[in-house]
Amino acid sequence: MSRRPAISFVAFVAILCAPAPAPASQGSALPYETGRADFNLKFKGMKNPYNTFAIYLLPNELVSFDLDPKPRSAWRLEGDLTASCSKDFSLTWTAPKVPGLYHIRIHHPDVGDSMSLNVFVMVPSSNVKNGYLNGYRIGDYPKIPLKNLKIYEAPRGFIEVTQENEKTLVSPHFNIGQFLCHQEGGSPKYVVVKEKLVLKLELILRKTNEAGIHCGTFNIMSGYRTPYYNKSIGNVKYSRHVYGGAADIFIDADPLNGVMDDLNHDGEIDYRDAAVLYDIVDVLYGKPFYEHFLGGLARYRKTQNHGPFVHVDVRGFRARWGD
Repeated sequence: MSRRPAISFVAFVAILCAPAPAPASQGSALPYETGRADFNLKFKGMKNPYNTFAIYLLPNELVSFDLDPKPRSAWRLEGDLTASCSKDFSLTWTAPKVPGLYHIRIHHPDVGDSMSLNVFVMVPSSNVKNGYLNGYRIGDYPKIPLKNLKIYEAPRGFIEVTQENEKTLVSPHFNIGQFLCHQEGGSPKYVVVKEKLVLKLELILRKTNEAGIHCGTFNIMSGYRTPYYNKSIGNVKYSRHVYGGAADIFIDADPLNGVMDDLNHDGEIDYRDAAVLYDIVDVLYGKPFYEHFLGGLARYRKTQNHGPFVHVDVRGFRARWGD
């Protein structure tokens, strides 16, 4: 790939359209490593500590990046798109105008480490016509947000997922395909995922491994749901799943068989196993580092259709329900 300088302060942006390697799919007995970099990337009011992450932007949207610890000299992105770096060494980048998957690599000049960002430029929601987006049924979002809360505003755009990019990493232990809605339909499909949800899932996964339960990812039984699909299964119209901010998860690593593991070792797969995962999450409430991840938490019993699981979301305030 040819490269050209984009600005003074030596900032470059790399665009690679090939998908990144995927983690183990739904459930994994592979050894766990945190995947943390030696620095943090600040963007959109969040802080990413992982060496691989994904962000979601609209065409031509501006995003500002800052490094933590703050560099003492100019830092760089690799590639050939327009970027700008201010005198305090923050950097503003303009997303491409064409929806799709792009890649940025960020190097911290002081710590000698780098971070890989998979940038999904979304298809604007204005492209949805009569409830469909390029043949994929989305349905209709409520016109009035619940209690006029911003978190219940309709998505600004949708991530296009194809057979070529569905294994792309959104963090060290999760890929974009894990969040797809389960409704029928060919390719492409469309999904909404909140970056904060992925950060929360990585945190819970780390705490799970620290608790002695070894797994390389969670099985995401339900991630994003289109309003159409959500209505078809009889769920409430303001479900956090519809807004890309929720995941129903369970641990499937030993054995890898598509259902919750026997986490309490009583020989049964039931709500008590969901309670083990629930408690790992619930104990985080009240800790300063968890303030940014407040949300819903619930455990569910097994039914004829599924095993026990735990719901987590990032609604911004504490909510509890279920058994």
